[in-house]
Amino acid sequence: MTVSAAPTFAFFTRLLDDGDALTRYRLATEQIVHAEHHGFETAWVAQHHFHPDQGGLPSPFVFLANVAAKTQAIRLGTGIVTLPLENPIRVAEDAIVFDLLSGNRLEFGVGPGGTSESFEAFGLDGARRNPIMEDNLAVVRDAWRGQPFPGGALLYPEAQSLGARIWQATFSTRGGARAGSAGDGLMLSRTQPRPDRAPDDQAPIPLDDIQNPIIDSYLADHPAGQAPRILASRSVFVADDRQTALDLALIGIRRFIAATGRVPNGGPANAPEDADPVSPWTLIRSMDLHVGTPDDVIRSLSADSVLGRATEVAFQVHPIDPPHAATLRSIELIAREVAPALGLRPAR
Repeated sequence: MTVSAAPTFAFFTRLLDDGDALTRYRLATEQIVHAEHHGFETAWVAQHHFHPDQGGLPSPFVFLANVAAKTQAIRLGTGIVTLPLENPIRVAEDAIVFDLLSGNRLEFGVGPGGTSESFEAFGLDGARRNPIMEDNLAVVRDAWRGQPFPGGALLYPEAQSLGARIWQATFSTRGGARAGSAGDGLMLSRTQPRPDRAPDDQAPIPLDDIQNPIIDSYLADHPAGQAPRILASRSVFVADDRQTALDLALIGIRRFIAATGRVPNGGPANAPEDADPVSPWTLIRSMDLHVGTPDDVIRSLSADSVLGRATEVAFQVHPIDPPHAATLRSIELIAREVAPALGLRPAR
């Protein structure tokens, strides 16, 4: 089963622009306003605790409330709320209030993610993140359905249609089946860990080879007669010329490798600044990045079979995290050239 309706396109940010927290929030807001102007359907923001190099936002509803006041129609999504770390009743309440104030624009994405240090700081066992998330999501879902809490208390205000706008993020076929059986949306990451491979096998496993089985599991368990919702996030940086795109990409990649101490996905061991480095383009591909001119990125993304099954494709610049002006220009080029070439329809 595939999704036949023309997908929309979205902007995703981890709020990692260069600067202090207030600067990051201001620049991300400007980027979302710019994305709305250029026809992006949704703006998704990631939640991260404690680690400014991984994500700049612990409080997504507070930030999105500010964005809602500066936008008109773009949908505003949490990608994700790390639900195991939250009190589910408070999350349910905050989401309702934000949804009302924003004109029912909330898309509620949740997941079990978060670093081990975050779980320790919250006094929780990270090994139990999945069952905790399932329990907490059940509390949110029941509360939005109008089910009373012990003692008879009911949420105020009422949730209206929020229960139909839940999305679940996952790296696994089990998670895909869980989201599908609930009738929720499926959120697929811009990258994900690869399984172990033979030491002499240097070719990275294509991301769509890993994510297509997750979609299969999601669709197999999805309720008949209900339209599936599949979000595919991808790391994309577009510039007017290839050299500018490559130069800025390598700056961001060096910064990411220095901060994390690793090249993700079993990519080449040599970082771009090594004396005898691998090809920068090999490194870029191994990190699931799509970089270059509009034509370069169109060619790269066209090979990704997951995008043909998605109902929404979200573009993010992480881990390149270029200067603000370059991000704005990338948003423009995606909307004007990349999205139409891929068959993605503008929201407005």
